[in-house]
Amino acid sequence: MAHRVLRSMKGISSREALRMMQRMGMETKPLDGVRDVTITTGDKRIIIEEPTVMSIVVQGQRIFQVAGGNLREENIMLEAKPGIPEGDIELVARQTDVSLDEARKALEDSGGDLAEAILSIKRRLPSTSP
Repeated sequence: MAHRVLRSMKGISSREALRMMQRMGMETKPLDGVRDVTITTGDKRIIIEEPTVMSIVVQGQRIFQVAGGNLREENIMLEAKPGIPEGDIELVARQTDVSLDEARKALEDSGGDLAEAILSIKRRLPSTSP
C-alpha cells in the first residue's frame, strides 16, 4: 500500500508527503548522530559511514531507511569451524597409522580437509616401500 502512495506523491512537497504518511499511521523520525551502519553477510561487511537514517514505524513494524554516506566493503575471513569431528580424526589416524593427536593437528592445519591432512602426514612420515 505504501508503494502506491509513494508513486502517487509526485508533485507534492515533502511536508505534504509527511502529513499523508502520518495520516496513514506511519511514524517517521530521524536518528541523529549516526556515525555508521554496518551490514554483515556471510563473506563481507558493508559499512556506510555518516549516513542519514530514518526510523519508520508502519503497522507496528519498525523499518530503518539508510541513505547517503560513504560506502566501504570489507571481506570477512571465514572463521574455522569449532572443533573437528571425531570421525574425521579417527579416519585420518587409521589411514596414516598415527595417533589421534597427530591426526587432529593435521586436520586443524588443513582447515578440516581430510585429503590434505592425510597427504601432509604421509609426506612427513618416512616411506615404508622398498
